Amino acid sequence: MEKMNIAVIFGGSSSEYNVSLESACSVISNLDKSKYQPVMIGITRQGEWFHFTGDVQEIKYDTWYAGKDCAPAVLSPGRREHRLFIFCKDGGTDSVPIDVAFPVLHGKNGEDGTVQGMIALAGIPLAGCKVLASALCMDKDRAHKLVETAGICVPRARVFGRKEDIGEIKEFAKETGYPLFVKPVKAGSSFGVTKAGKPDELQEAVKLAFLYDDQIIVEENIDGFEVGCAVLGNESLTVGEVDEIELSGGFFDFTEKYTLKTSAIHVPARISSRKAREIKETAKAIYKTLGCSGFARVDMFLTPEGKIVFNEVNTIPGFTEHSRYPGMMKAAGYSFTEILEKIIGLALENN
Repeated sequence: MEKMNIAVIFGGSSSEYNVSLESACSVISNLDKSKYQPVMIGITRQGEWFHFTGDVQEIKYDTWYAGKDCAPAVLSPGRREHRLFIFCKDGGTDSVPIDVAFPVLHGKNGEDGTVQGMIALAGIPLAGCKVLASALCMDKDRAHKLVETAGICVPRARVFGRKEDIGEIKEFAKETGYPLFVKPVKAGSSFGVTKAGKPDELQEAVKLAFLYDDQIIVEENIDGFEVGCAVLGNESLTVGEVDEIELSGGFFDFTEKYTLKTSAIHVPARISSRKAREIKETAKAIYKTLGCSGFARVDMFLTPEGKIVFNEVNTIPGFTEHSRYPGMMKAAGYSFTEILEKIIGLALENN
């Protein structure tokens, strides 16, 4: 059987560039090579696209673009082409056919619908959420507002732009109460997020959040703990085991997400089977409300009273060996290789 060419797109001009490298390395390493041929497409921090043919480990250590195994490349926008065009050093061009595009990009310029739009224009089957769902889920405010219309609880929050007076932000914070969260509206991996415990921490939190986006969201703190669901599917949905984040203090920031220095992730979550079923059904409802397809991770809070509150959806969650998405699916009986095979099948079904 002829192998399918899977374009694994990694890197990107986003603050989550390094996270993407690790995720892509795991995806490429776990693809079933008897069925799929990975076509590695790297995007530098400056936004340049390359076809990479070297050792996968070079991606992980961010040396992939430094050697002779790289050539400038571009996806053809022509819907009949389905090809990656490569610009050779001798001045000529080469091309590789693409059967499925699998963006393993996190954050802006990759997870927000931009790259998905390019793939859609090219008519190439896309692994994961399409343009609208990707853009909506990246925007915390619009995602919350839409999910709230479906009758699901969301945190009390308000969006502020750069020109808003700090006094207005302080006034809303006073109404909300402390602690509270200050976040960029469109960013991931907890970049620019601060849990402000008192009023004199607010101004620095606002300043930090504005480094990552031109809008920030000030959001009430939800008592309890975070739970997540790995969702897989287009119409018919499979949900992995619910996970639970146990914190010793603070919040699940970038350091904790990628080192688990003082926190722990429990899969399955230490909750009743009845509550786990309720969380899974809520995750499905959120996934469908936001128009997700292929796969995504839905994050929620569970309060001490048992109330489920929506947090966010990651349309391209971490895909390292130790990431939450593959961990939840593994607990439900799916190996990493099986998850990738299902994602590719869903891309072909959804085209």
